[in-house]
Amino acid sequence: MIRSQDSAFHKIYQTTTGLSTFLLLISSTLLFTSSLAHAHYPLMTCNAEKQLITCEAGFSDGSPATNKRVSVLDYNENLLQKLTTDKRSQVSFTRPEGEFYIRFDAGHEAPVEIDYDEL
Repeated sequence: MIRSQDSAFHKIYQTTTGLSTFLLLISSTLLFTSSLAHAHYPLMTCNAEKQLITCEAGFSDGSPATNKRVSVLDYNENLLQKLTTDKRSQVSFTRPEGEFYIRFDAGHEAPVEIDYDEL
């Protein structure tokens, strides 16, 4: 009888140990994938008031984009203006002639581009 109890205890221990290992593996996987889900990507909004355009850049996690490059380009990829965000993550510039778009490229995700006719 002691032998059968030892055997039953041993089976329960093995099952519990296997379950613990499985739960540890699952929780580690979830923790790793949740940290990937929290990766931040660039955001930018721009507004035009007559000839003055103001853009504010940032990241999806709410962090600011200070001292980051914002470029104004024409459709031939010619650089019209090279700007740097200020301490409020903003840039302001005079509307260029013709068609253009504004790009905020943080370097680690796809850049944000806003076309002149979206202002």
